Amino acid sequence: QVQLVESGGGLVQAGGSLRLSCAASGLTFSEYAMGWFRQAPGKEREFVAAISRSGGITSYADSVKGRFTTSRDNAKNTVYLQMNSLKPEDTAVYYCAGVRTYISWRYATDKNEYDYWGQGTQVTVSS
Repeated sequence: QVQLVESGGGLVQAGGSLRLSCAASGLTFSEYAMGWFRQAPGKEREFVAAISRSGGITSYADSVKGRFTTSRDNAKNTVYLQMNSLKPEDTAVYYCAGVRTYISWRYATDKNEYDYWGQGTQVTVSS
């Protein structure tokens, strides 16, 4: 049974930082490209960041570029999202997701491409 479990969310003041983690189990983690998405109340789930199987290639939404960094540790079956210079508009539930791929450099920005999702972790940024 595949499980993706996010952690690290919380309440932080604007300008602060948080580091989200997503621990995977029940799959061969190194075969999966991983992504981060977020969903604010009343809004669609949107792409935040993605990382290839090896971690060598990343992609970011324009709204977080330069502030957020995603990385992964395949030995620990974990993907991370370091969020710096947080803004109130970053407030949302953050989800990690995984898609199996045989292409080492592939990543996905479309939520419909992903096979598995975590349950989400709340990030709240106060002004």
